[in-house]
Amino acid sequence: MSHTLLLVDDERKVLEFMEPFLREEGFQTVTAYNGVDALRLARERKPSLVVLDWMMPEKSGIDVCRELRKTGNTGIIMVTARVEEIDKVVGLEAGADDYISKPFSLRELVARIRSVLRRIEGAGTLPELMERGDLTVSEAECRVWKRGTEVVLTPTEFKLLVTLASRPGIVYSRLQLLRASMDDDMLNDERTTDAHISRLRKKLEDDPSQPVYIKTVYGFGYRFGDRP
Repeated sequence: MSHTLLLVDDERKVLEFMEPFLREEGFQTVTAYNGVDALRLARERKPSLVVLDWMMPEKSGIDVCRELRKTGNTGIIMVTARVEEIDKVVGLEAGADDYISKPFSLRELVARIRSVLRRIEGAGTLPELMERGDLTVSEAECRVWKRGTEVVLTPTEFKLLVTLASRPGIVYSRLQLLRASMDDDMLNDERTTDAHISRLRKKLEDDPSQPVYIKTVYGFGYRFGDRP
C-alpha cells in the first residue's frame, strides 16, 4: 500500500529537499506552504501522515496540529528548529505523534514516518473488546468509548492506553511505555512519555489532576487502575 504524505513548510527549499527522497522511498506526496492550505489539503486528500513545520505564516504548525486532531487520527510529525524540552512537550500535547529537530537526515525522517505508520496500522491487529471501568476499548477498530461516547485518540495515545489497560495494576516505566508506543528501541527521551500521558489523561479522566485510570507510581512510572 502506498501512503500519501502531506508535507507542510513555508520554505520551498525544505520541501524540495524532502519530496524527491520520500517519493523514491515509495510514498506519494502533496505539499503545502502554509497552515491554511495544509488544512484544506488534509480534508481533500486525507493523507496517512502529515510532516508539519512548527513556524509558519497564517497558522502555526501547532494550530494546524490541534485542528487536525479534532477531526481524526492522521499521523503527525512536527518539524521544529526549537531545541528546548518544553517546546517538544508543547508539540506532543497539541497532538503530534512524534517530532524531529532541524537539521535532520532524510533517513531519520523516513524511519520516524514508518514508525508512526506502523502504529497506525498495527494498533488494531487484536480483535478483543476490553471493558475497563467506564471505558470500552476496541483494538480491532482502534476506537475508545467512555460511557458510550467515543473518545478520539492519536495512534500513540491509543497504543499507550492498550499497553496499560491490557495489564491493569502492572507498573510500566516511562522508557518501557515510550518504546511500546513508539516502536523504536533507540528512543530514550522519557519526557515524551509524560507528555503523551498528560494528553491521554485530559481525554479520559473526569479530573486529570486526580486520575483514576492512569495512575502515577512515583519513582517508577505508570499503571492502569480501573475506575471503581
